[in-house]
Amino acid sequence: MFTFDQIKDEFIGKIGTEKRTQYEQELQLEVLGNMIRTVRLERNLTQEQLGKLIGVQRAQISKLENNTTNVTMETILKVFGTLKAKVNFNVELMNKL
Repeated sequence: MFTFDQIKDEFIGKIGTEKRTQYEQELQLEVLGNMIRTVRLERNLTQEQLGKLIGVQRAQISKLENNTTNVTMETILKVFGTLKAKVNFNVELMNKL
């Protein structure tokens, strides 16, 4: 029996390695895209309608929701602001300088 963390360490790499960091970042972006889609649907908006509200094309919203593009903080804040959703970011310091 193995924990999920042990499996990730073995097959992706230990925390702090480049491969593991990339994996964690991609996972976070995927979660963010799912959150955007969920809230958009709860607000009964199409991708096109949301795009018009924040000044981007429907394709950009699709890319955000499907994690197929790099996203800026500005765009994230615009999307969630338009969706009337509060955004919180946590910063956790891992090591001392």
